[in-house]
Amino acid sequence: MRIASTMMSSNYLRQLNKTYEQYTKLMEQSDGSKLHRASDDVVGYSKYLRYQNNKISNEQYQSNVKTASTWMKNADAALVNVTDLLATFKEKTEAAANSTHNESDMKDIAKELLANVQEQVADLNTQIGDRFLFAGQKDTTMPFYITDDKMFRGETRTLDDKQQAFFAGADEWGDENTTLKQMLKLNGDDGNTYYMNVQTGDIFTEDFVVNGYKNCDKLDRTDTEQVFGNIAKFRTSEHFDPYGVIYEGANGTKWSQTVNGVKMTFATKEQYIVKYAGDDKYISMVKKNGGVDQATDTVNVTGQDLNGTDIFDVNSYPATGTAMLNQLMYAVAKIEGGDYIWAGEEGMTIADTVHSNVLGAETKMAARQQAYESAAGMLTTQNESIVSDITDVSSTDVAYLATKLMEYQTIYSMSLSVGSKILPGSLADYLS
Repeated sequence: MRIASTMMSSNYLRQLNKTYEQYTKLMEQSDGSKLHRASDDVVGYSKYLRYQNNKISNEQYQSNVKTASTWMKNADAALVNVTDLLATFKEKTEAAANSTHNESDMKDIAKELLANVQEQVADLNTQIGDRFLFAGQKDTTMPFYITDDKMFRGETRTLDDKQQAFFAGADEWGDENTTLKQMLKLNGDDGNTYYMNVQTGDIFTEDFVVNGYKNCDKLDRTDTEQVFGNIAKFRTSEHFDPYGVIYEGANGTKWSQTVNGVKMTFATKEQYIVKYAGDDKYISMVKKNGGVDQATDTVNVTGQDLNGTDIFDVNSYPATGTAMLNQLMYAVAKIEGGDYIWAGEEGMTIADTVHSNVLGAETKMAARQQAYESAAGMLTTQNESIVSDITDVSSTDVAYLATKLMEYQTIYSMSLSVGSKILPGSLADYLS
């Protein structure tokens, strides 16, 4: 086969360009990475992409944990203030139970208690930036506010633990009831006070609710000495809104029912009402792969968590989110009216119940906060491991690179030198 000068030149240039291409690829690694395209190392590049995705996820989780920690620390600080205020509320209520106080003293105590509740509401409206901590997912809306005017709210009897245990009998459908915490107060035209279990419609005399039950082993709904009478299928929601404000205006006298010869009407009290503009939804800040776990991945506490439910909103979905606060407002109104006996009995029960409920919500949040703090350490360790994996699969071996660069540079220089000697000259070379 005849070897022409053109073929020789083409082969030489092809080999020279290939050498230069290899040299150029090696030079790319001088930025510290040996992977710039999938063709550089198919297996290594696949691992590199997977590790990079893990790193991005890890950094997002770390950001979530940091944000969640800030959120919960601020929420905890606000709740610490609220629990301190509730402890003060209890002390003031206990002081109001002292029969030596005159009417002026009771009004002064009521003013202090009102200011106390107003300060609680202010703490529950705490913000981080423009986000409210206790508003659920409606975190750009101020959640708690107090009405400008007093409203007529149904009066209730808050049961202590022993009363709850006794009166929590079967309801009208025969289902066992274990959540009875309040009864609705009724005024009889005989001048006496009565209380109704709104879940069963059973009506009891005040004396039996306060003292008489203590002489009985258990509630017997067929015993007329225990149960004064019954209003079948009574529905609180037909007469009161979820905040307990009576629908019938002025003082609720439009409703009446005669039971066992006594005409009964609702007892109401004029008081301020606390309302809630948030919702009962949770804000999730995920800290690990997998589905959202509401028990550990949520960072907020809603109004419903803090304030539970009462006799008026127990069947509302969602609940009002201010049940406990409105019970505190009821206490303010009762003490303002000089009812020191009520303060020593129900007032103390309400203060204890509200304090316990807020502490429970605070404890649950503290447990979640601890889970996030534990996750922070785990995520930091994971990040270090991922970075190490990325370095192992993608970083340049400097010693190897230096050796190969010198090798290809030498080959390229020698190729140029040889080419200048063996390639046939051009017409210009001959003419010169």
